[in-house]
Amino acid sequence: MAGSSRTVSASLLFMFFLFGLSAAKELLVGGNVNAWKVPSSEADSLNKWAEKSRFNVGDHLVWKYDGGKDSVLQVSKDDYANCNSSNPIEEYNDGNTKVKLDRPGPFYFISGAKGHCEKGQKLVVVVITPRRRHSAVSPAPSPAPSSAELEEGPAVAPTSSAPVLHTGSVTALGLLATISVGFLL
Repeated sequence: MAGSSRTVSASLLFMFFLFGLSAAKELLVGGNVNAWKVPSSEADSLNKWAEKSRFNVGDHLVWKYDGGKDSVLQVSKDDYANCNSSNPIEEYNDGNTKVKLDRPGPFYFISGAKGHCEKGQKLVVVVITPRRRHSAVSPAPSPAPSSAELEEGPAVAPTSSAPVLHTGSVTALGLLATISVGFLL
């Protein structure tokens, strides 16, 4: 009896772990309440924050700012590059803006306050493409290298000295089954 309750507990814990990894997040732009402003330097740019962050489909960006003095405009790539605020995709001026990242790819935002975009108050985030599940049809495996190819070494020199981690594919269900079986034994 004790073994089965441990299995249920471990299974529930694992499911919560999986849900936590895949759950959408609310990300405060710049990491703090006062981030939507003209940056004091290039190092203070919101794009530096975005480069260090990971954005997934379903996440929300949240801006906190004085809605009476500023706004957030979602714009096209060209309007972002030219700081053109005349044709936004979306305009937000409530001071507590929440935007859902509903697709993979880039999202462009600029300040609606006159002259702020030109001074660097803008942001581009790139939402990563979700991983695809393994399909029933797999591509044909690459042929094994011939003995002559093995003796000659690689055809292309490595571009990095960083080690490469090779991992096998483990499905969530398989991992859950492994954990459950482990507690039964």
